[in-house]
Amino acid sequence: MSFNQHNIHNKNPVTNELPKAQERFCKDPDKHWFVLRITYGRVLKAHDVLSTQESIEVYMPVRYTIRNINGRNRRVTTPMLHSLLFVYSKLETIDHIVKSISDKTNTKNLISFYFDHFRTKNDGKNIPLIIPYNAMMNFIRITSIDNEHIRLIHPDQCHYRNGDLVRIIEGDFKGIVGRVARVAGQQRVVVELDGICMVTTAYIPSAFIKKI
Repeated sequence: MSFNQHNIHNKNPVTNELPKAQERFCKDPDKHWFVLRITYGRVLKAHDVLSTQESIEVYMPVRYTIRNINGRNRRVTTPMLHSLLFVYSKLETIDHIVKSISDKTNTKNLISFYFDHFRTKNDGKNIPLIIPYNAMMNFIRITSIDNEHIRLIHPDQCHYRNGDLVRIIEGDFKGIVGRVARVAGQQRVVVELDGICMVTTAYIPSAFIKKI
């Protein structure tokens, strides 16, 4: 299946209902969420290749923007992260697939593991980063909501009100867990994948937030 920046067809669940995401990515004690580093700007190609593989699930967060194309404003989807993909499977399965793809396509540096720089194996080498299942489900939920105000942010753009975790209890973002912050002059809830990225909701009224 081919992809382009104006019309991305993939297996991402475009929904704000967590049960649907959990149904697709059923929790399996033998599987984990790993992060794959992709050569910058080639994430669509990598997603295309990985999506044809058996025994793994691939998630590519996208964002919705308005672009002027041939004089007309069009709503388009583009990758939210231009050099990362998320895969759910067994470590040995992903390792085999990554090596196999590199050999077959002669693209040694197209796909590689994103390593955990705080944990090492017995030989002193870093291990692939694992994202906890619940944290990944929360991330999938927020990045699957069809809302152009969801944005990827830098820590400098985020001013936390406090360090408390909250759950959104009303509205389009109901069920999202994160921390309240002021971003772009508005109160929002920020979801962070530790060491990877930070994503923020649209404006959230205080009445829609409950401290956990």
